[in-house]
Amino acid sequence: AMSENRLRKRMTGSQETVDRRVARTRASLHMSLHSLMVNKGYDAVTVEEICVDAHVARSTFYAHYTGKDDLRRSGLKRMRQTLLCRQKEELTGIKARSFGFSLWLFKHAKDHKQHYRALNGSGAGAVTLNAIRGIVRDLVRAELMFMFPKQPRDSYSHEFVIEYVVGAYMALLIRWLEDGAKQLPEQIDQIFLRLATKGIDDFRCC
Repeated sequence: AMSENRLRKRMTGSQETVDRRVARTRASLHMSLHSLMVNKGYDAVTVEEICVDAHVARSTFYAHYTGKDDLRRSGLKRMRQTLLCRQKEELTGIKARSFGFSLWLFKHAKDHKQHYRALNGSGAGAVTLNAIRGIVRDLVRAELMFMFPKQPRDSYSHEFVIEYVVGAYMALLIRWLEDGAKQLPEQIDQIFLRLATKGIDDFRCC
């Protein structure tokens, strides 16, 4: 029994080591993509350059991702998961807060403002911005369903409210970054919340 326990602990430890190594490799690849994207633009970056910058072999890269676009999509997937968790925490917390994902995303954008700004002016960058818009749209839709459970999901008014809130958020985010993200994320978040809640309050009264 003792030997079985030791074997089990050893296997568990080995798996944790592998998991940490995988996490470090993926993090290095993402960081290299972002760094190169700032300097060259996303479209000009190659897998070879990413591997060299991250000190990762091409075979290792392709063991994790099918290509540069797959690496980019995995980052967006991780962002979506983080925002969903943030939204759930804020909606179900003791002090419920509307659009709990917004402040986290503003903070993330400020911390990586060069990466976000590098998305402008490139075809793939526009695709990424549209993907972020889609994530925000899904989050807003989920929140409005939580706030208005009896509202028909396919009603025109419901969809218009969603597009209003998403449009306000993305417009603020992009303009703020274009201006150098000089204001604090908390300040921009408060502007967004005032715009969003005002529109939703009017919708509630209709």
